[in-house]
Amino acid sequence: MFDDYNHFTIGPDDEGYPELLRDLKPNPTLYGIGDPACLLGPCVSVIGARRATPYGLSIAEMAGRVAAECGLVLVSGGALGCDHAAARGALDAGGRTVVVSGCGPDVVYPPSSADIYGGAICDGGAVVSLERWGSPPARYSFPKRNNVIAALSEVLFVTEAGQRSGTMTTADAAIALGRTIYAVPGSIFSPTSSGTNKLISSGASMICDSRDLELAISLNYGVARVVAEGVPQSMGDILSALIANPMRPQELAEYLNQDLITLIKTLVEFEGKGLVRKLPDGRYSPTEDVLQGRVAPMS
Repeated sequence: MFDDYNHFTIGPDDEGYPELLRDLKPNPTLYGIGDPACLLGPCVSVIGARRATPYGLSIAEMAGRVAAECGLVLVSGGALGCDHAAARGALDAGGRTVVVSGCGPDVVYPPSSADIYGGAICDGGAVVSLERWGSPPARYSFPKRNNVIAALSEVLFVTEAGQRSGTMTTADAAIALGRTIYAVPGSIFSPTSSGTNKLISSGASMICDSRDLELAISLNYGVARVVAEGVPQSMGDILSALIANPMRPQELAEYLNQDLITLIKTLVEFEGKGLVRKLPDGRYSPTEDVLQGRVAPMS
């Protein structure tokens, strides 16, 4: 599929071998397509659930976008769900991505990830694998793939994960390698947040919004984000409350201790501006544009 692009094999004795991979024993050989220079970093690995919730997908896309805007190379596993959303966020923001595949680097798996495989190769990144050319997906290859995802970056960002999952085995590998872990909290009633909540309780850095992520990246990598955050501060408490938990106007008024009629007028105004949407059960929720930081500041 990518015959016209650079194919490379890089081992521990080759010039340009990623130093962070030397933490894996034995040092692995990588097969890849694209630009091997992107492996030299700085990279941030973003992982999460395959069967992700809209919350997890929005977090992953936000993480990919912020990483790209900070000039970092986004590393992911190329899987369904959060991996795909993170890579898509980085590519849409003009960033570079590395897909670490569990198949041969010339095999797109799953097929639905063809867009991020192609984007990685065509836009200055790479698809890499421990498996030789043409290797199909095999159960034994994915745990090894997860170790490479953990090793390639100084930081692993876990967006959404159950306690027993491939995402958590990658997090365990990163912890064993001494990497810094970021994680996003979620509802204690959500099985897909139980893993991330556990990581935070065990000492992972808690990321609560894109500004937190931007600050953490600046501290860990010494880089600054090149665009301003899109969600205006003047939206205040209403959007913050709805991001945490969609609510009906009455519930929101009581929660914020605001006048109900005034609050309804504000919600109608926000709906007209594309900031919130009314759900079928009468609750209000932020739109995807708000969750993913694509909203222009209010005048």
